[in-house]
Amino acid sequence: MNTHPRTRTVVGCTLLVIALGASGTACGGDGNPLSAAPYDAADQIAFNASTEDGKKADPDKPLEVTAEDGRITDVTAKDATGRHVSGELSADGRRWHSTSPLAADARYTVRVSTEDDDGAPGRRLLTFDTGKPLTKKRLKVTFGPKSGTYGVGQPITAELSKPVKDRAQRAVVERGLRVESVPAVEGTWHWVDDKKLHYRPKEYWPAHATIRVRSELDGVRISDRLRGGKAKPLRLTTGDKIVAVTDAATHWMTVYRNGEEINSIPVTTGKPGFETRNGVKVVLAKEYFVRMRGTSIGIAEGSAESYDLPVYYATRVTWSGEYVHAAPWSVGSQGAANVSHGCTGMSTGNAAWFFKNVREGDLVKVVNSYGDTMEPFGNGFGDWNVDWQKWRKGSALVGGTPETPKPEQVARLRPAAV
Repeated sequence: MNTHPRTRTVVGCTLLVIALGASGTACGGDGNPLSAAPYDAADQIAFNASTEDGKKADPDKPLEVTAEDGRITDVTAKDATGRHVSGELSADGRRWHSTSPLAADARYTVRVSTEDDDGAPGRRLLTFDTGKPLTKKRLKVTFGPKSGTYGVGQPITAELSKPVKDRAQRAVVERGLRVESVPAVEGTWHWVDDKKLHYRPKEYWPAHATIRVRSELDGVRISDRLRGGKAKPLRLTTGDKIVAVTDAATHWMTVYRNGEEINSIPVTTGKPGFETRNGVKVVLAKEYFVRMRGTSIGIAEGSAESYDLPVYYATRVTWSGEYVHAAPWSVGSQGAANVSHGCTGMSTGNAAWFFKNVREGDLVKVVNSYGDTMEPFGNGFGDWNVDWQKWRKGSALVGGTPETPKPEQVARLRPAAV
């Protein structure tokens, strides 16, 4: 094999490196203050947090950084766990203050960048500790569902151990509940009530995404008598995008995987007086066998509508008892008429196929039924029936703001334009 071309390439690269090195040396003395190493700005920067041994800062007071000379260009503040502190910089660059609460009994590192009147950069590094909280009451957070793989419609839930009613306190809680996905998507929390939040993206989760949920509330002041506690983090993944669309008017279900039709199934839905709910529902569970009784939905035992049936391959979509399931007794009506008491019935073979191909978090959508729309909360996950604008209004952080809020100011800060 001829190796000469490779030898010439190596020599050429070596000469290029030498040339670049010579050029870099020549540029080092151009006198530009921005090319100089940052100077120690300790004499120019003041903090309201003590750096003396044994003294601890009050976590209930905001952190303040002021420039006694020159101006501040950057502030990064974070604790030992990596939690960043949000903040605002004044228009003249003379003062920065934190806008998110400090955690109690924590160590913080603050990096401040400055520049003097000539534009030369300065730096100051500060570490300080915050004191222990006066209150022992802690807000515990439990995330759901359990770690695992789900469909792209699965909302994230957060259950709080104590009610939080005040909007400002809700904002503190919400800011500390972090949801990150790969690929990244736009999403937000929605307060269902004083103790429960749901998180969903604007659209469904991407297929085969990884979602991580964690709390950064530990030690953070929520109110005078309440601080955040520890919470177990959560990791989810999503599978293929499975959407089953049932048209109650044509009596057919069409199942899609990642946007492509994979099956079309004759079905029967709720008859008059027992109409199936319209809208999007999320698969809650799969139960191979369920004994279904009319009394569970308010039908009097022994009445004309009474029933007591063994049901197989039952995929649950509401807690009140709506399923997609095998209904061999109604095969003659499937694809032709609606004769059920609200469930979506199909042949045993089709129900077994459906049972095998869906998982918790997959989506079941019903259209053209005379029934009400699936309720958003309390009977399963009807979250996707809330339009995005209304969903955002349920957030204490972004409710009432433009749809694309500015990224939270945590690491890179510049003075506002005067």
